[in-house]
Amino acid sequence: MNVKASYLLMVLIWSTTPLGIVFSSETVAPTLAVLMRMLIGLVLAAFVVAIANIRVPWHRRACFLYGYSSIGIYGGMLLSYMAAKTVPSGIISLMFGLAPILSGLLAQRLLNEPKFSLIKIIALGFALLGLFLVSAKHIQGSLMQLQGLLYVFMAVCFFSLSGVMIKRVKIAIHPMATTFGALVFVTPLFFITWWIVDGQLQSHLWSAKSLWSIVYLGVFGSLIGALAYFHVLQKLPASTVALTTLITPSFAIGLGAWLNDESVDQQLIIGAVIILMSLAVFQFGENWMKKRVKLRKLNS
Repeated sequence: MNVKASYLLMVLIWSTTPLGIVFSSETVAPTLAVLMRMLIGLVLAAFVVAIANIRVPWHRRACFLYGYSSIGIYGGMLLSYMAAKTVPSGIISLMFGLAPILSGLLAQRLLNEPKFSLIKIIALGFALLGLFLVSAKHIQGSLMQLQGLLYVFMAVCFFSLSGVMIKRVKIAIHPMATTFGALVFVTPLFFITWWIVDGQLQSHLWSAKSLWSIVYLGVFGSLIGALAYFHVLQKLPASTVALTTLITPSFAIGLGAWLNDESVDQQLIIGAVIILMSLAVFQFGENWMKKRVKLRKLNS
């Protein structure tokens, strides 16, 4: 597949995933909705691995990779589904957009990466201000709304931790093998969670919208989106891939307002703009400053 097509596909899938989670959890229990999604992804991934004859290693290092990947899938997905009952899809997407900042903080502890520069610290402060603005109504709302925000924040923590831990595993295997191995590890955890927390099907309550959303997320979110992401990561610079954290929340907010009548008020817009600008400064601020200093030296 062309890398531009992969990038566009990745942006579209990541933009629609939060709304798909909200739709799929409307009439299906969150634990069951995410389990069904993972089962679809696992079956399709197994089919692709078998047809394409892709080697899936099961040695110790590969299992560590699958296990670390499972941290983000299990914690990130389960908590996002539980939050979808009370938190709009646009806010979920905005909070996940903060993952690069949280990953940077975790990498300092776990990977001994350098501490944030002054520019990144300032960007972090403004991002927290924007986050407060977009979530103020939920913080001041009911206990369930506050609980939903905490679920999303914890989901982002698990997602970020998973990404940092994966960097500790030095191994080169096919992206499809990584996807399949992680799904093999994590799907039983989702089954156990559903069995303990809910354990009931209640299929008479399921709506067509919820079922189609689960199928969409299983096919595109859990399989095609992951492959597009790995393809883009291999072909494009990391800075270009990082732009998705600026693009997808904007689309997600618009889709939530259009397709799910989610409220978009002035405070949300201002908070979202602050978050996205903060992310831009966090990701690219240092390079911008270096280029400006270099131009000044050349002109002087």
